[in-house]
Amino acid sequence: MSVHPTAIIDPRAKIPGSCKIGPYCVIGPDVELGEKCHLVSHVIIEGPTKIGADNGFFPFSSIGTAPQDLSYAGEPTRLEIGDHNKIREFVTINRGTVKGGGLTRVGNYTLIMAYAHIAHDCVIGDHVIVANAATLGGHVTVEDWVVVGALCPVHHFVRIGTHSFVGGGTTVTRDVLPFSKTAAGRNTHAFGLNTLGLERRGFTKERIRKIHHAYKVLLASKLNTSQALEKLRSEPDQGEDVDIVIKFIESSERGVIK
Repeated sequence: MSVHPTAIIDPRAKIPGSCKIGPYCVIGPDVELGEKCHLVSHVIIEGPTKIGADNGFFPFSSIGTAPQDLSYAGEPTRLEIGDHNKIREFVTINRGTVKGGGLTRVGNYTLIMAYAHIAHDCVIGDHVIVANAATLGGHVTVEDWVVVGALCPVHHFVRIGTHSFVGGGTTVTRDVLPFSKTAAGRNTHAFGLNTLGLERRGFTKERIRKIHHAYKVLLASKLNTSQALEKLRSEPDQGEDVDIVIKFIESSERGVIK
């Protein structure tokens, strides 16, 4: 193991020999790192925290620290991080709370950019980008292939649907529709389909056409949400992507951004 002499590692931490621990890092008890993790310098990791393989942590990131919740009373809640993630400078990721299920989870192949905050009990999927200084409140769910732009505050309990794009500076207080492109103007609106992102991820023209039709019904027709969903359900061969949108709206507790 490559450990700088200024690093402080609790003897109860589990660290494979393939890891690199840079200057002035502090790793507490009940921390488990996977193979080939690299802590550049000045990284703090507290436990209970379990981290997968090939993750990079950049200077002054604080990982697995106690939740910023006044009801937290020191319970042994957890943080779990998957594989192949990049956690940039000054990122903070907190453990869960008992009332929120006790677990904060980050998936695989994510990029969490500088100064971003992931609060207690958040669930982050795979291939997610959280840009600089975005702030996810507690209990936020971010599904796979989402981009959250810089300086976005995301309200507690919000869900951000798969393959969606949230523009920089957008205040998110309701659920973000899957496959949508959302940005801040006078108010926060969904501006239609995240077409460029879907094309980059290999969606066929036919898949995109079906999703685009669904969003025209949802966002550009004179139908209310219930009427739009009923129309979409009645249409033959809508495809699994449209079914994802319908189920997402039906299960929304905060309402969706339209």
